[in-house]
Amino acid sequence: MDSCASLIAEHPHRLPPLQAASTRRRTLAIGLIGPGRVGGVLLTQLRAAQERLSRETGLELQLCGVASSRRMWLDCDDAELNARHDSAQTWRPTDLDQFAAHIRGDDRRHAMLIDCSANDAVASQYPYWLASGLHVVTPNKLASSGPLSRWQSIRAASNHGGRFRYEATVCAGLPVVQTLRDLLDTGDHLLSVEGMFSGTLAWLCCQYDGKRPFSALVREAHALGYTEPDPRDDLSGIDVARKLVILAREAGWPLSLQDVPVESLVPADLIALPLDDFMARLDELDAPMAARLSAARAKQGVLRHVASLDRDGRAQVSLQVLPSSHPFAHTRLTDNIVQFRTQRYRDNPLLVQGPGAGPEVTAAGVFADLLRIAESLEVRA
Repeated sequence: MDSCASLIAEHPHRLPPLQAASTRRRTLAIGLIGPGRVGGVLLTQLRAAQERLSRETGLELQLCGVASSRRMWLDCDDAELNARHDSAQTWRPTDLDQFAAHIRGDDRRHAMLIDCSANDAVASQYPYWLASGLHVVTPNKLASSGPLSRWQSIRAASNHGGRFRYEATVCAGLPVVQTLRDLLDTGDHLLSVEGMFSGTLAWLCCQYDGKRPFSALVREAHALGYTEPDPRDDLSGIDVARKLVILAREAGWPLSLQDVPVESLVPADLIALPLDDFMARLDELDAPMAARLSAARAKQGVLRHVASLDRDGRAQVSLQVLPSSHPFAHTRLTDNIVQFRTQRYRDNPLLVQGPGAGPEVTAAGVFADLLRIAESLEVRA
């Protein structure tokens, strides 16, 4: 049994029948794409909450399919599915068109696709899914930070078809996108956004005090699972830039990734090396980082990796020296923190802070988006 089959075995698609709730009853058919770390945790969270949601809110969550990169299963009603999950008859090669059509169904039911992959080809399907009436929820940053034309197609489709939510693309479970949306929708005017959007870089900056080489901390973060498999994906700042592009577009600025100047912490001659060679030469990061730390201390400041967007739509990602009184100087562990300065919050900026990394909090952000969409669904016979 492969990992995807094992996952389905651990997360039955249907709980025993429950007594009817006194509130309005709605059924939501769900298809999950990407049953990896976040997707697996999300299934656990959905199953744990399913009985309570049915009893207290009348919402019935019905898992109708799961698709990995290679295989998928499609079934909403087969009571024997979990007894024969490893059968060749249950599994078939992944076909996203067939998968979406199955989840959508032909009975006017409410249906949602949850994309927990990090796959650009999957993200490219969002406009078509939304236009067909499917709701889409995702932590996949490639849709909202990818080609601007695709983003515009997604927004247009979500205005006339299914609903699209992507809170977990920026700071996992933290309410950052929704906070920005609420500020703008209530007539506030954005002056600036600043944030520490990388849990990995936040941890490295907080831990780096000069007592240990920076390379040693990167190796420790890698061993702890804080970094991506290739730490350069974090140290390059590109992932942070994607999150900033998402917020900029939400604020009305048509930015693309190439519009954001990004300071990489990886020396140019190490960027293209094989991973093992890069890890063997990590100590080449030590001297530049020691110099940056010394300069920060000379100014009685601290080093923090910051992304910023100003009122004119100018964005940047860089390692900055901040005064010790700055809110970003007091983050803990892998905290993400976002500071919104607006017309209403000009003198005392609005802060959102908390854990911004890890499958549990990311899955919770996806789950919250699912519930926001579900709350607006009408009852259908």
